[in-house]
Amino acid sequence: MRVEWDAAKDKANIAKHGLSLGDAVELLAGKPVITVDERHDYGEARYIAVGPINGRLCVCVFTLRGKTYRIISLRKANERERHDHQNP
Repeated sequence: MRVEWDAAKDKANIAKHGLSLGDAVELLAGKPVITVDERHDYGEARYIAVGPINGRLCVCVFTLRGKTYRIISLRKANERERHDHQNP
């Protein structure tokens, strides 16, 4: 699996959410639930993946550039997302 992210965005994500965008590799390598992110028109297809990182449920937003996952954001799942994941 090829994964990439912006270094400046990674620093901002660590400061805001306490997770490096590189941690998304663990989430994506598992069996995440992936849906299309249709909240806005981003000019490219974006996806939302929900799955565990070190036993904690997390949410990753990414896009695909060819066969490469481009990580946009990563954070811990909120209460609603945890509930929705446990009760599909």
